[in-house]
Amino acid sequence: MFTKAAYDPFYKPEEDLDVLTEEAMSYNLIVWNDDVNSFDWVIETLIDVCGHSAEQAEQCAMIIHTKGKYAVNSGSYEELKPQCDAINERKINATIEELVS
Repeated sequence: MFTKAAYDPFYKPEEDLDVLTEEAMSYNLIVWNDDVNSFDWVIETLIDVCGHSAEQAEQCAMIIHTKGKYAVNSGSYEELKPQCDAINERKINATIEELVS
């Protein structure tokens, strides 16, 4: 025996269903310029820690140098925290900032 829902594409059940949605908070991983670390060291770090290509890492390093800081990656806090810690362990200043919408 078939129910009305099985053969009628316009059938809507009498009850409303609540749908649970969660907004993923998004964050930026910011690397800050300094006068201590070399371009090569920053580039190597971005390749090793963030998985950037050599070209992408070079571009990020140049922006960090000229602008003073740059968001080298974005994602959830849980994704970025280990990257931020690894960059800071290499004596490069990095922070995590919440994206403002």
